[in-house]
Amino acid sequence: MTLDPQVLPTDEQIRAGHAAYSPGLLKWYDFLVLNVTNRWIWHCPTQGLLDLYDAHVTANHLEVGVGTGFFLDRCRFPTPAPRLVLADLNEHCLAAASHRVARYAPATIHHDIFQPLPAALGKFDSIGLNYVLHCLPGDMATKALVLDHLAAALNPGGVLFGSTLLVDGVQHSFLARRLMAHYNRVKIFDNLHDRRAHFDAALAARFRDVRIDTAGSVTRFVARAA
Repeated sequence: MTLDPQVLPTDEQIRAGHAAYSPGLLKWYDFLVLNVTNRWIWHCPTQGLLDLYDAHVTANHLEVGVGTGFFLDRCRFPTPAPRLVLADLNEHCLAAASHRVARYAPATIHHDIFQPLPAALGKFDSIGLNYVLHCLPGDMATKALVLDHLAAALNPGGVLFGSTLLVDGVQHSFLARRLMAHYNRVKIFDNLHDRRAHFDAALAARFRDVRIDTAGSVTRFVARAA
């Protein structure tokens, strides 16, 4: 299946997906999303996502869309002093996450992932993209541009892993459908056209050894660079 890239989203469209993450919301994010919503609405306990990090995070890691830094704080890096870079357009998220994992002395970059990553960052052995794609504007052909940029930032054999919320290919409960529709109305999500077949095709076209599974409403993925 071929996905033809569309026109890049506008700055306003991109901003809508992360503007809600204010300092006030970030104080409650772990409880509301990782504790309540993951377990009772998405039916994907947070431990299942943390296991994904434990299995695939490396000593040379880029995190794209950093949230509160919860997973980087809790996961088991293979070394006590990893190279860790945090990339996000939301400065509040960057501040919260970098403070939370200050023991790793992370570098931070205020960056729109619809644009290529700066070459000066070098390459990574792992990239985390957790709960990001469903917040990005556009259809999967447009979001695949992000995958292009991340694939280019991986060392040979490096791994991209994370999770997202698709509209099909998963078992959405009544509450999950209602919450997803609400988040799309208020522009926190933009995933009404994110279909499993398109997502599979986008990963397969850019990576090898692609593995995808589902837990409740959540689609988890692991894909390796050639």
